[in-house]
Order: sequence, then C-alpha cells, then structure tokens
Amino acid sequence: MAREFYCNDEMTVVQTQEGKLKGFYLDGIYTFQGIEYAFADRWQMPTAPKSWKGIKDATNYGYICPTMGEPKPSGEIQVPHRFWPSNEHCQNLNLWTPTLDPEAKKPVMVWLHGGGYANGSSIEQVAYEGDCLAEYGDVVVITVNHRLNILGFLDMSSFGEKYKNSVNAGMADLVECLRWVKRNVQSFGGDPNNVTIFGQSGGGGKVETLMQIPEAAGLFQKGILMSGLFKSQPKDIKKIKEDHRKLVLAMLAELKIDEADVEKLEKVPYDVLTRAYNQAQYKLLKNEDIFISWAPLQNEYFLGDPIQVGFSDYAKKVPTMAGSVYGEFTSFGPLPDTDQPEEKKKEFLEEKYGEASDELISLFEEAYPEKDITRIANADFMCRPATVLWTAKKAEVSSAPAYLYQFALDFDVNGSRPAWHCSDIPFVFYNSHRVPVCNIDGVTERIEDEVAGSYVSFARYGDPNHEGMRKWEAYTDQTKATMVFDEDSYCRLNDFDGELMKKLEELAPNAGIGGLFKLSFLKQMESDEGGDWFY
Repeated sequence: MAREFYCNDEMTVVQTQEGKLKGFYLDGIYTFQGIEYAFADRWQMPTAPKSWKGIKDATNYGYICPTMGEPKPSGEIQVPHRFWPSNEHCQNLNLWTPTLDPEAKKPVMVWLHGGGYANGSSIEQVAYEGDCLAEYGDVVVITVNHRLNILGFLDMSSFGEKYKNSVNAGMADLVECLRWVKRNVQSFGGDPNNVTIFGQSGGGGKVETLMQIPEAAGLFQKGILMSGLFKSQPKDIKKIKEDHRKLVLAMLAELKIDEADVEKLEKVPYDVLTRAYNQAQYKLLKNEDIFISWAPLQNEYFLGDPIQVGFSDYAKKVPTMAGSVYGEFTSFGPLPDTDQPEEKKKEFLEEKYGEASDELISLFEEAYPEKDITRIANADFMCRPATVLWTAKKAEVSSAPAYLYQFALDFDVNGSRPAWHCSDIPFVFYNSHRVPVCNIDGVTERIEDEVAGSYVSFARYGDPNHEGMRKWEAYTDQTKATMVFDEDSYCRLNDFDGELMKKLEELAPNAGIGGLFKLSFLKQMESDEGGDWFY
C-alpha cells in the first residue's frame, strides 16, 4: 500500500533547549525516537542532558531498562510483546506529533508503561506505538523509558548520602522527563501547560505516585490510571528499609565485597549484579520470608499512598480518569464453557463457591444482565474495588472531577474470553489493527472511537465526553457512576457492582497482586525457563 509522503531532512529538524534533533515524517505524523531526557549514575538522582552542537539523529528507539530475568513467551495472542537492546542508561523518550508549529499548542499525552516497577519498556507492547493516537486525536503522544527494578527502586540510603533517594530513582527519572516536556514540547507543537500523564498497570501506579511527588506538581495537569490500583495496605517503612539493607548486605556477600567498599556495586556489570540479587533474594525468601517488591517508598521526596496518608494538595486539583478491565489476571488460562446447559453452569459455580453461588448469581445478573453467569469466575476483585475506593476518596477531597470506568468487552480467543489485563490498551492507542484479537466485526470501530475519543477529549478538556458516546457522569457521592465499555457501552450509577465485589472479596479475602510477583520470582529461580508474563 502506497504511503502518502515520507521525508527525513531539514523539514524534520527541531531545535530543543539542549540542541537540534532530526526525526522523520510519514503520513501526516512527525516521529522522534530515543530522545535523551536525563542522565544518572547508578542509584543516584538524574540530571538534565548536556547540550550538544550539530544535529542529533532521533530515528532509533533508545535503550530500554534491563530486566532481571528472561520471560517465558506465553499469552502473546492476547498481549503481543516486543523486545529491544537494554542498558541502564535508558532515560529516553519517543514522540509523535501532527505538527511542529510552536504555536499549535496541541494537548500532550505522556504514556507510562506497565510491568510493575520491575519490567516493561516504552515499546514493549506492540500497542504502545503512538502514531495512530497522535493522528486520530490531533495530540502529541510521548512514551518514556526509565530505570526499573534494582536500578530504580533499591533502597541504598543506609549506605551513603548520595543514595538518599535511590528507592525512588525510577520515579525521579519520570519527573525529569516531565521537566524535559515542560522545556521542549512546544517546539514539537505541544502545549506545555496541557499535559496528561496516563499509564496502565505499573504505569497507572506511576501516575498515582507522581501525583504524590511535590517536585512533579505543575509538570502535568491531568492523570489517567488504567488497571494500576490495588488494595491499599499500611506499610511498615522501617521494616521495608531494613529488608532492603539485608538484601544489599546479602548481595555484597555473594559478590565477596566488604560493606566498606559498597560503592564498588556501582561498577558491577548489570548481569553479574542481577545474579547476585537472585541468589541473595532467593535465600532471604526461603530462610526469612523476606521478599522485596520493587516499588516507590514514602520519604521526603514521595509523600506516600494517598489512601493511607491523604491526597497531596496538587493531586486535589488534578482531573482524573481511573478504571480497570473485567477479567484482569483471571482471563489468561482455561475458561468454563459458556455454551453448556444452564444446570451445568450452576453446578460449576456451586462447586467453586458452594452455598454462596445462588447469591453470587443474583448479584451478577443485576450488575451484568447481558453476560453469561460463568463469567462470575473471572470477575476481577483486586483492581476494581481498589479503583472505586481511590476514585471515591479522590472525589471527596478534590476540586477537580474524577471519572471511573470498567472495560468489559469479550473477545474471541479459543472461544469467548472476557477482557484481560492490557486488553484495553490497543483501543486507547487506536491500534486495534495492530493486535489481531482486537478486531471484532461490528464492534471494534465503534468501541475504539468511544475509548480513544474519551481519552483524547479528557486530555484536551478534562472531560471524557464526546459526540461518539453516551453521557459519562463524573463520579460523586451522589452518582457513584461508572462508564462500562462493552458491545453496548453505558454509564451505570449507584456503585452498580459494589455488592458483587464485596461478596467475591469475602470469599477470597487474601487475594492480592503481591503474591503474583513472588510466585513469578520463585518460578524463574526454580525452573530452567523464565517466568510467564502476567501483564
């Protein structure tokens, strides 16, 4: 198929505050890849990039952050991935824009990738490509790499002042990225005063975290959290810091480095550092039940979980969208047959839920009258209740609107399958054509316009409503509204599935995301294969 027009010459050169960059132009969109936005030594705070003379090429994706283990390919038909060379100096971003006119002032959408705080990259999912969203929404789209895992979230603070904020270094990278956007995005046709940060899974968590970092205040104006909120638990910060210290000491022992020479860890090659970590973490887990879940930690830099400590003054002013998908982590494995007789379906549910099955069926049919009752077994009750609670708490204290959604579409993957973790991303990026299972006859075009249109409208105006969808009410104590994206999308009021979620939580009170990370680590350590992707 013939392309409209391509060029890579003086027409695609942009002057930034640090120097000139040359990208390329294709089909109405300018693309710039691998733009360095910061530099940092290991476990230390990032600084802005140095200026340069001449023109830098920006037509190659930059290094991604190294991950701590090889994944076992699985579920690629549902979440297609791609991989790229890695290096710990990974502070770079990619940018797509419909214009280079500095007076255009287009809305800016900055994507924070998933993978928890341990894995992932700005290009890891095929659906992350930003050209189609930039064209469809007439917006500037940016995707960003930053430090992860042991590089971005290891607490080294007890070993020296220069490591004071090492446990939040990955988040400090993102703040530095937003500073780059503030300085430079106008040269790419963007409005530095209309920036929306959005992310899924770990990326949604990063949006929440940035809202609690005072240094990030004013660097973005809106936030969208996708499947990134889980049940909030009080954190014993002192215990977490002690566990991090034990881990570092155990790694030093594995590497035969004295504590007095801890700075030598800065020069240990990443793969050697990772092997030492794996052995040290495995022993701590087996002997003392200590497991480090990579995540930001409350300190002077990061105010902490808003459910535990309250929302920051700036967060209260930020319009938000937050939501999850129907199946999240339950929709990857085998599913019950939706074509079996009704009595067989009820037998299946009775076997799983016992005497509670009749009540669950009643609650489910009230919340989702159009769905098969076997879908009860796949209903997510980790993200959904936490997201409702977060939105409700935010709406209570905020001067800005909060919007809540549920993505509940069914797909055809070896039979009908409810929406899984990441299944909404291709629709957000207007990239359903890049993910084969997202192409549903008579459905895809409409729901893609609804979803992508709402994201673009929110980025532009702070309100997700647009002509191509039904009215989406903001979440308040009176409305308790959720927009349900499905074959027939609709806005439901009055916490429509709240009683169903409560009952499911009651039947499995200890379900949580933390166990998935621990199990994945053990699987990688005790197998010749890598761990399955679960995001």
